[in-house]
Amino acid sequence: MASSPLPASVLDLAPVVPVVVIEEAVDAVPLARALVGGGLPAIEVTLRTPAALEAIREIAGRVPEAVVGAGTVISPGQVTDAVAAGARFLVSPGWTDALVKAMQASGVPFLPGVSTASEIVALLERGVREMKFFPAEAAGGTAYLKSLSGPLPQARFCPTGGIGPASAPDYLALPNVGCVGGSWMLPQDAVAGRDWGRVEALARAAAALSAGGTCR
Repeated sequence: MASSPLPASVLDLAPVVPVVVIEEAVDAVPLARALVGGGLPAIEVTLRTPAALEAIREIAGRVPEAVVGAGTVISPGQVTDAVAAGARFLVSPGWTDALVKAMQASGVPFLPGVSTASEIVALLERGVREMKFFPAEAAGGTAYLKSLSGPLPQARFCPTGGIGPASAPDYLALPNVGCVGGSWMLPQDAVAGRDWGRVEALARAAAALSAGGTCR
């Protein structure tokens, strides 16, 4: 089975992008299949563990329905390694000129992290219009993002950080939010116990979220 096409925008794949920390690469494929089965095809595997690149490689090679990406990308070298492993999008918690240039040269969609208006304006100057807003709750939440939509309507965001199923619809209701990132569909005990049925059920509920909490 061929892989799904490279997304034009990560923000439009699903209302929620699962943010995944994989400790053991053996869990990558069943975890990804559970998320995809629940309706969440975009999967951000964070580069926080030694198993992360192998996990991306496994998902890219064995779960073609998934659109696997790399998160917590903080250096040009990680951009190269992640894309080589099969990452089809990149997400960073912040950005530098060198990191943005590497992401732009990578050939895959990317979401550099921002938390201030000045960072957003600087990225807009560089032709970047889609960004990660992080840490969302700590940085001002929905009120802050709503206040940005007037002066900076050309910027679109994936807020991540402290968001759960109760607050996600409020973010999704904002005109400048395409999706949210979160990990609530991956409870630590479910992943540790390899309860992929529970993960799939939680993913299905997350995939049904939209502004107001109704199916999108």
